[in-house]
Formats: sequence, C-alpha cells, structure tokens
Amino acid sequence: MSDDSIRVLAGDCTVIADGTDREEYRGRVTTIVKPDNTVFVHDVDGYQPVAWLTRADNVSSDREDGFTLVAKKDTQTLRVAAHVEDGFATYPASSTGTPVGECPGDGCTGVLVRSNGIHCVGCSDRYSIPRDTTLRDDRCDCGLPRMRVERGLAFHVCLDRGCESLDDAVREAFDREWDCPNCEGDLLILRRGGLIAGCEHYPDCDTGFVIPTGVADGECACGLPTFDTTTGTRCLDATCDRARAKALESEATAQEGSVTADH
Repeated sequence: MSDDSIRVLAGDCTVIADGTDREEYRGRVTTIVKPDNTVFVHDVDGYQPVAWLTRADNVSSDREDGFTLVAKKDTQTLRVAAHVEDGFATYPASSTGTPVGECPGDGCTGVLVRSNGIHCVGCSDRYSIPRDTTLRDDRCDCGLPRMRVERGLAFHVCLDRGCESLDDAVREAFDREWDCPNCEGDLLILRRGGLIAGCEHYPDCDTGFVIPTGVADGECACGLPTFDTTTGTRCLDATCDRARAKALESEATAQEGSVTADH
C-alpha cells in the first residue's frame, strides 16, 4: 500500500470510542483512514463523523475473524468491527491544489498543482518552492514551469532545483558582493535552512543575515544593502537601528505631507 493512500471500509459495524468516556455505536457506516492515520467514521446523518481520531499513533487491522480496525493515540482507542463487510479498498490519494499545468514526466498524464509546493496528481513528483514564488507562463527546456523569486534580484529559474539552482543564481549575483560589518571578511551566500549571507571567516566570525524577499535597492547607513520588500525598505540586517530610524523618519515625512495636502 502506498503511503499516499486512503483506506475505506464500509459495512454493518460496531464502533467503540474509548478514552475519557466510552461510547459504542452500531450501524452501516463508512470508515476512512487517511495517510496521516486520521480516522473518520461516517453514517448517513449530518456532516459530522460518528467518531474520529486525529493522527493516531498507529492503525492496525485484522481480517481473520471478520474485519476489525483499531486506531490508538495516547489513552484514546477507536475500534471498528465489521459484522457484515460491504467493501474494503485502498485508493491512491494526493493533496489538492490550484492546477498549474501538465506534468512533463515520461509517460505521465497527470496535472501539476500548487499546494505546499508543486506536486503531480498523477506520478506524485514533488518540487519544494519558496512561499513568495510567482509561477511564470513560460516553461523550462525540461517542460516544467519557471518561477520568479526575489532574493536581491528577481530570479527566473526552473521549479526543479536540479535543473536550475536558485542558490547558484543568487550566489553568482551576490557572493562576496557585501562586506562583513564585524570583521574584514566578505559575506558568502550559503544555504542554512534558507539562503543567508554569512561571513567567510566563520566560525571565528559568526555574522550571518537571512537574505530577505525583495530586490536590493541601495545601501543602509550601516554599510549593508537595503531591500525593497512588500513591507517597505529594510536593511539586510533585520535588527539594524539605523534602518529602523530611517524608516520611521520616512513614515513621519509621509504623514506630514498627507496633513499638508489635507489642509
């Protein structure tokens, strides 16, 4: 069974939910077990499940004497025993998302969707992307969509980092372009969870700054670059007092201009 599969059991069942209280039900129900071990038991009434257990620690089943499914989480247990089994099946499943085009994979006829990254509904190929990514209409030579990501410049690269590396593009543009403010070293573009500009003399100098989402548009009074972001201009150093002071000064000037215009 695939890890991305949904199991479905339908039939005349006894359902026992045992935790703080014990509740028992009997009827024709459909039980759904999701890939993350969340279990829902549905009957014909209403939209709410008869019983459920979210992200169980484990889900086991036994078909030797009828069909029994047991889900456990901490002190909670959900047991579904089928007296009459109408059906049991396993179905492939995926996350849903906004369609962004056809998958270029060999022999794949699936559709690419955007949901916590990009993945194919057909072949399950997945591509992680930064949250601020804008997908472009044009395609890479490999057939995948290209994405626009702002990291000092607006970079247009393939979804597949193995095809076109965003890290390499940012490194080519900004590696050693900025001086370390705390020593005589250069700032290197490094991948440490996200992209950072870190001092070449690490660990002797542990200076490092997360590269913000935005386009480099000038120089801060501290000597580091400033970035035009969706929330305004900011220094590469998010804690820079000079950058904050300049932002407050600009805001005050804008407010004075607004008051003058109103009068």
